[in-house]
Amino acid sequence: MSKTRLDPISEQAIDWMVRLRADQPDARLQERFNAWLNMDPAHAQAWARLQERLGGSWNTLRTLDKRLPGEARQVLLQPQGSRRDVLRTIGGLGLLGGGLWLAARSPLADRVLADLHTARGQRETFTLADGSRLSLNADSAVDVQFDVRQRVVILRHGELVIQVASDPQRPLRVRTAHGEIQALGTRFLLAQAPDATRLVVLEHSVQATLAGGMRRIVREGQSVLLYTDRIVAVEGDQRYRSDWLGGHLNVLDDSLDQVVAALRPYSRGFVRVSPQVSNLRVQGVFPLDDPDRALNALAETLPIRIERFSPWLTLISAK
Repeated sequence: MSKTRLDPISEQAIDWMVRLRADQPDARLQERFNAWLNMDPAHAQAWARLQERLGGSWNTLRTLDKRLPGEARQVLLQPQGSRRDVLRTIGGLGLLGGGLWLAARSPLADRVLADLHTARGQRETFTLADGSRLSLNADSAVDVQFDVRQRVVILRHGELVIQVASDPQRPLRVRTAHGEIQALGTRFLLAQAPDATRLVVLEHSVQATLAGGMRRIVREGQSVLLYTDRIVAVEGDQRYRSDWLGGHLNVLDDSLDQVVAALRPYSRGFVRVSPQVSNLRVQGVFPLDDPDRALNALAETLPIRIERFSPWLTLISAK
């Protein structure tokens, strides 16, 4: 059976990705890439699709390429189903080392390997084996490890709200890249970001613990940010951040960059915010299921310009 091949422009985008993510790219290579990107709108579309598909998993593939030269390009050239098989094999054989593979926390690997996940634009609520109710925001992924001794949920990527069923013999714990939350008969929100994990307690209280042993009790209505070395309290009642359960993005005082980051899991393509406007403050309620309408609403109240070059590429800059 012959393999399905990508179109030539997509293959060109992959070649550029491999070359640009080499250890020491030079200025002339960047200039050549810019010329290719501007040559045809189809090039920008292919590049945006590749960025969306690859997400943050490049570090994993680059490590593979160092071990087995040329393999990163071959993985990217695979059709979707075959690519899943390749990535599973990489993980199973330990070619990248178990810790490195898990630590990569790439959206691509999450969607392929996680126990429960949601796609772009999708929210879903799951009933776990103990009766707990787990809701995942769009583009999120978790692993679930339940047995007679423990109840553990691992947030790989994205955002969750969990209503914990009571079980005094097995307190439920949720692990993130920055720490662990222990709960008993409670409801809380966790959002995983690259630099910190946001915790909002919606009902009762939980205990937050960092890898270094630092602990803090967080009570109903309170919110903290978990960093690798500290736990920082967030002022004000943050329970409105769970409004995504009803399809709404409720913003009281976040930066434009943070708002667009919350809309990205619902957007089809790549959305870039210019640094000149990224720190503009935003207030309002926006529809998650219609990100274009949300962006248009932002443009009506902020000094920004939104340029859509295709369904796959949106640029936000100063007027």
